[in-house]
Amino acid sequence: MWESVGLVAPIRSNGKYRLYSPELLKVLKRIKYLREVQRLNVPGIKRELGSKRTPSANPEPKPLGPKLLKLRRRTGLGIVEAARRAGISPGFLSSIERGQANASVATLQRLATTYSTTVMDLFQAPKRKDRLVRRPDRRVLETDSGVRMELLSTGALMLQSMLFRVAPLAGSDGSYSHQGEEFIYMMEGTLEVWLDELECFVLDEGDSFWFESTLGHRWFNPGKQDAVLLWINTPPSF
Repeated sequence: MWESVGLVAPIRSNGKYRLYSPELLKVLKRIKYLREVQRLNVPGIKRELGSKRTPSANPEPKPLGPKLLKLRRRTGLGIVEAARRAGISPGFLSSIERGQANASVATLQRLATTYSTTVMDLFQAPKRKDRLVRRPDRRVLETDSGVRMELLSTGALMLQSMLFRVAPLAGSDGSYSHQGEEFIYMMEGTLEVWLDELECFVLDEGDSFWFESTLGHRWFNPGKQDAVLLWINTPPSF
């Protein structure tokens, strides 16, 4: 039903079976929530999902598939080995590179590590140092599951600052780690952060939080409204 009304578009296997990526399952969970909890009809669900993807004054995010393919070829890795290092299937990586699937934040970070780069490099930000970045000029990364990342600074050597907007029931979709330290300031909504699957912190509006990036971390918005937060990494290793 959801495919027929244009809300999801799973890829097909050679045997014509539908293949659902983790990101697409997130969209379906969101649809289920809107249908069963919010009691929205199909037009209402379309409007709600559309509003989560309506761009602001920022430019449209560029497709990541070609960029990831270029990075993999630059490192000389075959698709099987690259997928193994990133902890995903070769078929899913192939779908990402062809633009038929969208990677989660955790998957992007693991792929960036596999290719000896950072997620920030995927923003394709200019190499020059811009002390002032105006809102319409921010570089943007966005996942189909409802996470939007806007790069707030370019050229800084010791820190990386981003504005995150996380839709309800969206998140990193997995744990990741890297070098450095991280600071979060909650501007709106709620965010649940897990560290090494041992500690859980629930951040609300006005809360601030820091942690070592070497700890495995995953995060999720359990609320009913977007979580908006300032996220700073030092050094720029995300």
